[in-house]
Amino acid sequence: MSNVVGFTARIRAVAPFIGSEDHAIDVAKTLAEQIRQGSSHRDRQRILPHHELEAVAQSGLLGVTVPAEYGGADISNPFLAEVIAILSEADSSVGQIPQNHFYILDVLRLAGSEEQKRYFFSRALAGDHFANALAERDVKVSGSIETRLVPDGVGYRISGRKYYSTGALFADWIAIFAIDEQEKLVMAIVPRESEGISIIDDWSGFGQRTTASGSIILDNIYVSADAVIQHHRAFESQTPLGAFGQLLHAAVDLGIARAAFSDMVDFVRTKARGYSNLHIETVSRDPLAVTRAGSIAVKIEAASAVLERAGRKIDTAQVSPSAEVAAEASIAVATAKILTTEAALEATNALFELAGTSSTDESYNFDRHWRNARTHTVHDPVRWKHHAIGDFHLNGKLPEPNGQF
Repeated sequence: MSNVVGFTARIRAVAPFIGSEDHAIDVAKTLAEQIRQGSSHRDRQRILPHHELEAVAQSGLLGVTVPAEYGGADISNPFLAEVIAILSEADSSVGQIPQNHFYILDVLRLAGSEEQKRYFFSRALAGDHFANALAERDVKVSGSIETRLVPDGVGYRISGRKYYSTGALFADWIAIFAIDEQEKLVMAIVPRESEGISIIDDWSGFGQRTTASGSIILDNIYVSADAVIQHHRAFESQTPLGAFGQLLHAAVDLGIARAAFSDMVDFVRTKARGYSNLHIETVSRDPLAVTRAGSIAVKIEAASAVLERAGRKIDTAQVSPSAEVAAEASIAVATAKILTTEAALEATNALFELAGTSSTDESYNFDRHWRNARTHTVHDPVRWKHHAIGDFHLNGKLPEPNGQF
């Protein structure tokens, strides 16, 4: 990767090595305590979490999925999902941002050359953050890619405009998705500071406000040939790449549900008033409120369990790939995504339902949980996950491998 190394501009201390799954969870919990501080203020003022993302990079968490043969801990998918859920409970914007990082590393694992793996995995272990330039706004069908990889001497050039580039402002490397001269999807990894890259913080969604999911303008940027990964190969074999990405999105929703439930419980216990007309002194003694809280707790617990099971299914599909095993993983993750979506939306609604009118005071900023849940859960249409599950069981149809399954 000699042609790429010369472009790197950011220098930081090498991140510590995380060698086990339990260690990863402990680090995530410690980080979450730091990230939770000020998360509401960052949302209210739309202050981007530069410091928090640097803390994530310096923690060693960005290297936990690196395969063992390249020096990483290669933690299992249930543990990785729990890491994302822990961070997302503290601040769902911070929790969402590494999702693309881990997806990019999985593409590297599946489709990268040995040289690419050795180099980019070592960068992840050192604490480098990878972000995506995938989605395009002005296309007829969501998911279409019109950006082209054009040959230029021994390398390539790319021009275009990307949107929903979550976390690009914080990243060391940008993975640009483009179509090559063979009409195949490729992923070109370039340094964020490359000449011709402009990152615009124009994300204006009412939720996930500090993910920096804005635009990237690519103005005839140069791409070294050894930085181009044949992404299409990752879907040519029966691997659960799409399910892996969806698993981490589901983990973000689970984190939001946990955060909303925790805030609801605390508010109801300490601040919510009872109803004199019903002879109920505190909401925590209202039998219907208690029942409703129990119902939400059950939904969150069920979502957590199904997410863990889906992670195990992906583990199996990664070790023993086949169409059937990959399909089982996709169906399991689709189920988890449905349940985490329902848990996030129910928990964020129930917060106000049970905590009462006083909980809507802007000083609490509890609406951020609902805004985050409503924004992030529409990332992929859950209605089609219901359809895929039904089609699988009734007609034996396997989900087509793609970014949604």
